[in-house]
Amino acid sequence: MKADKIIKNARIFTSNKDCLHATALAVKDGKFVYVGDEVGLSDYEGEVTDLSGKFIMPGIIDSHVHVTMPVGFEYKEMGEYIMCNSKKEALDFIADHIKNNPGKDSYSFLLERVFLHGEEITKENLDSVSSESEIMILEGEAHSIWANSKLLKRHGITDDIIDPVPGLSYYVRKDGHITGNIFEAAAETRFLIDGAEKLTDEQIDAALNRWIEFCLNFGVVGVFDAGIPECNDFHERVYSRLKKMDEEGKLPVYIDGCYVITQPRQVPEALENLKRLNKEFNTNHLKVKTLKIFNDGTLKIETAALVTPYKDTGDKGTAAFNKDQIAELLKQLNEAGLNLHLHTVGEGASRNVLDGVELAKKELGEKYNVQVTCAHLELQDDADIDRFAKLGVNANYTPWWHAGNMGGNPYDTWCKLLGEDRAKKMYRCKSVWNSGANVTWSSDDIHYSDFNNWSPYLGMEVGMTRWINEKTKAAETDRTIKPNPPVDEQMTIEEMILGYTINGAKQLGIEDTKGSIDVGKDADFLVFDIDLLTAEHEGFSYNKPIDVYFNGKKMNICE
Repeated sequence: MKADKIIKNARIFTSNKDCLHATALAVKDGKFVYVGDEVGLSDYEGEVTDLSGKFIMPGIIDSHVHVTMPVGFEYKEMGEYIMCNSKKEALDFIADHIKNNPGKDSYSFLLERVFLHGEEITKENLDSVSSESEIMILEGEAHSIWANSKLLKRHGITDDIIDPVPGLSYYVRKDGHITGNIFEAAAETRFLIDGAEKLTDEQIDAALNRWIEFCLNFGVVGVFDAGIPECNDFHERVYSRLKKMDEEGKLPVYIDGCYVITQPRQVPEALENLKRLNKEFNTNHLKVKTLKIFNDGTLKIETAALVTPYKDTGDKGTAAFNKDQIAELLKQLNEAGLNLHLHTVGEGASRNVLDGVELAKKELGEKYNVQVTCAHLELQDDADIDRFAKLGVNANYTPWWHAGNMGGNPYDTWCKLLGEDRAKKMYRCKSVWNSGANVTWSSDDIHYSDFNNWSPYLGMEVGMTRWINEKTKAAETDRTIKPNPPVDEQMTIEEMILGYTINGAKQLGIEDTKGSIDVGKDADFLVFDIDLLTAEHEGFSYNKPIDVYFNGKKMNICE
């Protein structure tokens, strides 16, 4: 048989769990037609490339990213990072910045809530700094903000506004009055990509092309896009641009898209819109077949839903959907042939999903066919570890967080929030993996910037080490002083690759065409000049493929 490309003398990690290793492959018409040893190449004709032992793996599947949201940030000033040790220092920083940069209509800042040591910034505090310009401070994980009165007024936020999800997405009040502090996606997302509606098609395309270039150079062949909460109009507009790109042959990356909701009351409208988007966006590389739910928030600001209360407050947080609402939703999604993907940081949020899946499967039996994914899973109750496998729920983790997700000594912070026992049991991906669940990996960043945190090789390193140190290609502020416990949750490189390839393809429902180097599948593969299986774990984040092939065609466009 005449082949378009023949490779021999390679170290190939196939991600086919029945046959993980090979030394040769052949490609014809964009598909693998042979994978095995060099003896089998005798049946193929064509130019042969001897890779002299170079390493090959399948293309990367990133199973939880944000493609559309960063477009809204691309032309927005994200603001100055406030380094402080008190509320007064934060306000002084803001005042100095405005004094040194006068005359702007708006000012934006970034601040880790932990720096305030329990103090709260109010709209009155910010008004005292400037009442003439809008001021917004974005909390580090982008799950809460502080705003001054002028910004609140433009967005119509008054004392009469109703909390979207009390206890989860809400407007902080004191004596019945809003303070300017706003928590979680249902309430604060409108502020995050403020002004995105003014972007031109050309600006949107330019931002998307930056992301596509990153994917081509790092070998990301497919993603699940986790969307934008409460901004579905802009989200859909970006999908329209992606559709046009795909129709013009300019979108080489496969995108599994979604429709996003944050509250149970949105379900009827969301299902109708998702069905519409499923029909409208159905090109070769863009499919929309998943409902995405923000089922809780984050541990840092104590909006993640727990089973056991937070140590410092005694509260458990709130999940947006309970188990009965999840079960009812799953029945509707099952009938429509659609999937479900949920943000579930706390053990309470994911337990509601697992309980809901169990209820739906009991009622539907063999008719049940919904692909359900719980994303992030920072905290899991012991009783739920093996339920992902038993119920067929995908467990998606963001491994570059597994060093503790805050830099310094995060263990101390988690002990204060969760207690020592639970602080030692975070990000238990290895335990869930060993139970037989389909575990997948993701980058989950919301800003394109330099794409460092989007790198799957950063995810692989921290997944293996649970540590961001001076050898890691990461921001200095993200460095931690030691591996984050429990160290027995460290993954192997083989497990990291499998989670980024075939397991991700299974989550997206594309395992018949992508995710492993197998005969008949798309010839998506990456070539490295070092053997990733034996590479040093610390500093692994500096790795990058020397050649990237999608459908047998070399795609990387810069060295």
